[in-house]
Amino acid sequence: MNKKYQLRYLPLFRQDMAQTVSYIANGLKNTEAALKLIDDVEAAILERLDHPVSFEPYYSAKKRKHPYYRIYVRNYVIYYVVVDDVMEVRRFLYGARDVEKYL
Repeated sequence: MNKKYQLRYLPLFRQDMAQTVSYIANGLKNTEAALKLIDDVEAAILERLDHPVSFEPYYSAKKRKHPYYRIYVRNYVIYYVVVDDVMEVRRFLYGARDVEKYL
């Protein structure tokens, strides 16, 4: 039987998403692309929820109690951890960023 995981979004993830979507919709004047990104991110997270620890952890220079995992969506990366039975989505970052600075 598969383990069931709960889903939790941290406020920082929501802030990252809001800034990115706002930039695409308002800065780039492409509302359709912004809405599509939201749909794609949501779908990728929900798909991963069935088996969040079945993927390679992201190893960082910092010692962490819970390892980060990644989900790639276009040019962006979603970072999450698994704590007991909760998949905690923490960050949404542009793929070319200095990740260590933001995690």
